[in-house]
Amino acid sequence: MALNRDFVGRSYPPSAPYEVSRVKIREFAAAIGDGNPLYRDQAAARAAGYRDVIAPPTFPIVFSLQSGGEALADPDLGLNFAMVVHGEQRFEYVRPICAGDQLVTTATITDIRSAGRNELLTVRSEVTTVEGEPVCVTYNTIVERGGAG
Repeated sequence: MALNRDFVGRSYPPSAPYEVSRVKIREFAAAIGDGNPLYRDQAAARAAGYRDVIAPPTFPIVFSLQSGGEALADPDLGLNFAMVVHGEQRFEYVRPICAGDQLVTTATITDIRSAGRNELLTVRSEVTTVEGEPVCVTYNTIVERGGAG
């Protein structure tokens, strides 16, 4: 069954704050196999001009769908989670994410389209500090296999 196109343009309330910790950054860097000292060593990060360790560029995947999660779970959208795979992810940064940041995410469904027998849904998430400072924007496209046909 095709996804409900009426969801395109819907924005969702900001997520609860996500506190970025050195431990989470280190665990994520280990999980992706990146040994960059800027992700692990506070002294190296400070020597490079950062206030603390920074997160790898793909780190926002950890929390960026918090705000849009309610949309994906809405039965009126018609998404079959059993058929969902990750399609694409990209990030546009204003500044790096640092340990100690308190971040909130506001999500908007920006696109739903068919590609062959699949349905593609894109969520744009604006990541800011709790004070409103822009940090990055994420774009997450998920694919519902067989949803269009």
